[in-house]
Amino acid sequence: MPHVEIKHSSDLRLNVKSLFDDIESTINKLDSSAGTCKSRAYPTKSYKHSHVMIEVWLLPKKHRDHDFTQTLLKELKNCIEKQMTTPCYVSVQLYYRDSNYTTIE
Repeated sequence: MPHVEIKHSSDLRLNVKSLFDDIESTINKLDSSAGTCKSRAYPTKSYKHSHVMIEVWLLPKKHRDHDFTQTLLKELKNCIEKQMTTPCYVSVQLYYRDSNYTTIE
């Protein structure tokens, strides 16, 4: 299951629930085996420039190759840009977990 963290300056009016849903939908559109995203957001009052940092973690799988990764980054960028109503810096980082990761339900 993917994980999403959104870190952002608190001056930005973000609908993080909608952003979580759009990111999850984008991931699952490209990879229906991904499942639900564990998502959380961290606004901060301490910042220098308005900024959003979005980090996405996925488990490595054979079909998640370089081409998949580049396509997902492009699609995530597109879905995130649609949500941004205030000009600011937006960064997106995609990570793949290693084999030392597990989830307990």
